[in-house]
Amino acid sequence: MRGVPLIAIATFGLRARSLLLSPLPLLVLAGLALAGCGVIASPMLTPAQASALLSTREADPLVVPYQLSPEMQVWLKTQVRGIGSDLDKLHRLVEVLLNDLDITYEREYTGTAQEVFASRRANCLSFTHLFVGMARELEIPVFFLEVRDLQDYVREGDLIVHSDHIAVGFGPDHDLRVIDFAARDNTAYRRVRALDDLTAIAMFYSNKGAEHLRRGDLEEARRWLLAAVRIQDNLPASWINYGVVLRRSGELDAAEASYRRAIEIDPRETAAYQNLSALLRIRGRVDEAYELLEVTARDGNRNPYSYVALGDLSRRYGRVEEAERFYRRAIRLSGGDAEAYAALGELMLDGGDAVAAHRMLRRAQRLASDNPRVEQLASRLEDRHSAGP
Repeated sequence: MRGVPLIAIATFGLRARSLLLSPLPLLVLAGLALAGCGVIASPMLTPAQASALLSTREADPLVVPYQLSPEMQVWLKTQVRGIGSDLDKLHRLVEVLLNDLDITYEREYTGTAQEVFASRRANCLSFTHLFVGMARELEIPVFFLEVRDLQDYVREGDLIVHSDHIAVGFGPDHDLRVIDFAARDNTAYRRVRALDDLTAIAMFYSNKGAEHLRRGDLEEARRWLLAAVRIQDNLPASWINYGVVLRRSGELDAAEASYRRAIEIDPRETAAYQNLSALLRIRGRVDEAYELLEVTARDGNRNPYSYVALGDLSRRYGRVEEAERFYRRAIRLSGGDAEAYAALGELMLDGGDAVAAHRMLRRAQRLASDNPRVEQLASRLEDRHSAGP
């Protein structure tokens, strides 16, 4: 039996843990080996400059996520005035945002700086836009950082949400400070990349589109994601998410082109291969779909659901040992995932080992008993038991 086709969407700055609510601010001096991080080539944009640039790219809606309101500017000056160096001001800004403003972390809420200030809730991307806007209002030249050390994959129905982490950078390479809103467990910064303002804005638009995708609001998702690719046409996440909208709207040729554009921009983007493979399977191009998934089975691919999908295709073509290897790799990468355990259980049941299949079912049920694939395995085992020897 085929596995359920998956859709992968890419989001930014959604992963955070206790630090956001901690009474102690974190201002981390990153390590010296920071691959990909350097002086930003493009100038930092004031909100007015960003707005003018967005209008030339036909962004609809026209939103500058780090723009402050007059009320916020007044509040900021009363909270962080008369303090010494830029570094002292940064420490103070972290303290007042986390403690005095009392912002609550909400994973799926990507608000503008003004919305965060009003609602007191934010995910990491929106918190970073707020921080950048306020720091620059204090004339501190901070910039956006993408931290790929904290990649995360979460299954939500037929969506796989791939999250990268966004933080704030300050200072030159040899003395870089990272203002990070995720508890790090002493993990070193190895894969960080300085982002220009336009890219950070496009990420915001992509996240807003992803939120509407989760809610099933295709028209609003299309609006935000079309704007995202117009703002910055070299961001794979935006093209992936836009492709999901097109696929769900029945525009399969356009969806395929969108996924292929994402792969063209970044051949290492596994979510694009996974989406394109699922689309090709729907269109009956199974061999090509399998070849695409095989591309993702390279060293460094940390997406466990790529390996579940590869295992499903291997199982379909009777390559049992290969399928088992893929499923077990998915389990290792995920640290234990209900769907991967259920898939392995189905494979074992196919081979007549009901005892091992039951063992996989119990592990899967402890993680997510309502997962459709777990329920499917449970039903098959129940039918087998009812049928008798």
